[in-house]
Amino acid sequence: MSRVAPAGPIYQAGTLSGNPLAVAAGLAMLRHLKSHPEIYGQLDAHTAAICAAAPHGTTVNRVGSMFTIFFTAAPVREYEAAKKSDTARFAAFHRHMLEQGIYLPPSQFEAAFVSAAHTGEDIDTTVRCFREFTN
Repeated sequence: MSRVAPAGPIYQAGTLSGNPLAVAAGLAMLRHLKSHPEIYGQLDAHTAAICAAAPHGTTVNRVGSMFTIFFTAAPVREYEAAKKSDTARFAAFHRHMLEQGIYLPPSQFEAAFVSAAHTGEDIDTTVRCFREFTN
């Protein structure tokens, strides 16, 4: 810790960094996940269902329960490929989802997250809304 500011040259900051309540909540969540490993399978199944319903002509990048939809048929592996995506179509998709009450990140350069708090009904609704987007 002597290397971290103010004692040292390494600056570290974050909204809840070191906040005792945030640390306690994080530790409680880690204990819960350790005792309920089935949550990971549920997250994987829910995220896979959503990603499979992505609009035609898109590429979905996914890691675990995080995913990003790019409005391009080409693979997106780096920033240059991502920049070639149809951002106007992404904006229309984002508006469509907001109108359905589904809040996704407003930029295709951000990841969306499925959480254990999402119910099967939430996932079904999201899948339906993904499929309804035709623009």
